[in-house]
Amino acid sequence: MHRREFLKTTAQAGVAYSALPLLPSLQRTAAYKLALIGSGWWGMNILRSALAHGGCKLIAICDVDERQAAAAQTVINTLTADRPKTYRDYRELLQKEKPEIVIVATPDHWHPLIAIAAMQQGAHVYVEKPICHTINEGKAMVKAARKYNRVVQVGTHRRVSPHNISGMEFLKSGKAGKIGSVRAFVHYGGNEGKLVPDEAPPQGLNWDMWCGPAPMRPYNPTIHPKGFRQYLDYANGQLGDWGIHWMDQILWWTEEQYPRRIFSSANRFIKKDNTDAPDTQNVVFEFESFTASWEHRLYGGNEAEKSNVGCYFYGTEGTFHMGWLDGWTFYPSDKNKSIIHEGPKLHKPDEQNIPELWANFIEAVTNGTQPVCEIAVGQRSTNMSLLGMVSHKLGRSIEWDGEKQLIKNDEEANGLLQRKYRGEWEYPV
Repeated sequence: MHRREFLKTTAQAGVAYSALPLLPSLQRTAAYKLALIGSGWWGMNILRSALAHGGCKLIAICDVDERQAAAAQTVINTLTADRPKTYRDYRELLQKEKPEIVIVATPDHWHPLIAIAAMQQGAHVYVEKPICHTINEGKAMVKAARKYNRVVQVGTHRRVSPHNISGMEFLKSGKAGKIGSVRAFVHYGGNEGKLVPDEAPPQGLNWDMWCGPAPMRPYNPTIHPKGFRQYLDYANGQLGDWGIHWMDQILWWTEEQYPRRIFSSANRFIKKDNTDAPDTQNVVFEFESFTASWEHRLYGGNEAEKSNVGCYFYGTEGTFHMGWLDGWTFYPSDKNKSIIHEGPKLHKPDEQNIPELWANFIEAVTNGTQPVCEIAVGQRSTNMSLLGMVSHKLGRSIEWDGEKQLIKNDEEANGLLQRKYRGEWEYPV
C-alpha cells in the first residue's frame, strides 16, 4: 500500500490522545512589560503569539537594521494599540526600559549575551533555538538563569505540538517495542548556487553591531537577512538550525540526557556559493542504550523517500516516524496489524505551535514554575547539534562527559567549546 493511500484509509485508526490546550491569559494587576530584540521573520512570529495571548504590554523593540525595525512597526500597528519605542542597541533598551519579559530572536551568535544581559536586568526570557553558537555559552546561560532565578523558555515549539505529544506517549508506552536506533534527518532540494559579490552594508544597517562578538566579515546580502544559518561564523548550518528540533525529540523520548560518543562525516560536495556550512552531513551519536544518527543534504530533495524531515524510531514492534507537516505514523512489524497515523495541528504562518509554547511560558512566569522547554532542556538539545559540529571540525570522533560538560582526554576538542570574542565583547562565564 502506498503511503498516501494508507494515510487516507487509516486516518480513523489513530490512537486518540488529548492535545495540549491553549492556556487562558493569566490575570494580574498589570500587564508584563515586554520587549522584542530581533524583529525579523521569526521574531515577529513569536511577537504575534505574545500579543494575541494578552497579558503583556509591548514597550520596546530593538534591531540593528532600521529597515527591519520599520517593517516590524508597521505590522505591530495593526496588532496592538501599544506603541513601542525602537532601539538599535539592546543594552540601551534594557537600561532605559527595564522590561519584565524579553524575546531574543536575533541570529544565533547573539543569543547568549542578550539573554544573559536581560536576566541580569531582571527579565524573564524567551530565547530562540539554538540557544548558543558554542557549548560554553550555553553553560553560562543556564548558570545565569539559576543565579538570577529567571524563567527561560527555549523556542523548541515541537515540545507542545499535539501530534508530538501524543507520539511521545505512544513511544513511551512501549507500543513500538524496545527501540535500538533512531534516525533523524532533514532533506530539502537545492542546487550548487552561485557566488554573490560582497557589497557595502545597506543604509540603516549597523553591520558592525550585527556581527557583534562574532568575526566581522564583509557584508553580503546572502548573510542578512535570513541567510546567516549557513555561515559558520554566525550559526552551525543545517544541524544547528533544523537539527536541534530533532535532537530535542530524541532527548525527549529517552531517559538519557546526552550521548557518550559522537562522530561526524561532513563536506561540501555540491555547493559553490558564498556559504561555508556542510551541504552533506552524517553524525552518529552513541548512547548507552541506543544509537542515534543525523543526516542532511542541501540538494536532491526527498521525493523518493517521501518524508523530508523527522525521526524514525526503530523498535522491535515496528517503525515509528515522528514528522512535521505529516504528523506521526507507526508501521507495525506484524503485517496483519494496521498502520496507525495521527495528523498535525499547526498554526499559520509557518506551520508552528508558538501560541501553546508562549502560553506555557507565561504560565511559568506567573506561577514561578519551570516551562516545558526550560533553558537546561534547550541546552542539552543544542549541545547535541554543537557536538556534531565539533566532531566535523576536528575530523574525528569525540567522547562526551555530559556531567562535566567536557570532551574526555582531548585538549584540542575542548578548545572548540568556546571561541574568542571580537572587540569589546566578553565571552560569558
